[in-house]
Amino acid sequence: MLGEGKLATGDPDHVPVGKYAKAALEKLGVWKEIESKLARAADVRGALTLVERGEAPLGIVYSTDAAITSKVKVVGIFPADTHPKIVYPAALVAGKATSAAKSFLEFLKTPEAKAVFEKYGFTSLHNGII
Repeated sequence: MLGEGKLATGDPDHVPVGKYAKAALEKLGVWKEIESKLARAADVRGALTLVERGEAPLGIVYSTDAAITSKVKVVGIFPADTHPKIVYPAALVAGKATSAAKSFLEFLKTPEAKAVFEKYGFTSLHNGII
């Protein structure tokens, strides 16, 4: 599907989406042949933009990012066992645990917050936070 084109994703040396992409491609046994075809973007939105503009025929991005545009089509999803679990942690910073910060962290555990996360494609539940 790539032909002579590039595969857009985040830089696997610096960007989480690129690290997940590399892990999946390694597990699938195609990393060595794909590595030289990477268009290494500074972040996931940069990779998505390369595909939107047609500068890369394919990209590896998060499904939540692909869902925000009508300019791309999801053609495949990596099996969950091919890469580390994708996690977005939330925590209070030592010395900065203000009442507003604590309230926000508690809000993230509510059904209202869950509904917003689900609306944008975030579906895994961990420790009561989606």
